[in-house]
Amino acid sequence: MKKTGFGWIEINGIRYDHDIIIHTDGSVSKRPKKRSRALREEYGHTPLSDEELGSVLDERPDIVYIGTGQYSSLPVTPEALDFLKPYEPMLMPTPDLLPILENEKRRYIAVIHVTC
Repeated sequence: MKKTGFGWIEINGIRYDHDIIIHTDGSVSKRPKKRSRALREEYGHTPLSDEELGSVLDERPDIVYIGTGQYSSLPVTPEALDFLKPYEPMLMPTPDLLPILENEKRRYIAVIHVTC
């Protein structure tokens, strides 16, 4: 079961107060935003960049989901979008994403922003 609100997400009864990655094996880790922090001024927000995605995509997902936040405000760099093309990237507001993840049968990775 997955639930979310501004600034948090709950996955299988565990609440996270930071952005997360759901891995292909179902494990959850903290999103490595520091790798994108240098782009913060340019985007007005720490974007999702290709620098964050390299090691995650070593898991060879069939699809990658990006939860863009409660109000869909997470910027995604053009380089990240290019990097994600082979993985059928799906970008949508985090609350809209959760029901889709509940029913997804393919191997997926989900990068989820929990605030704006």
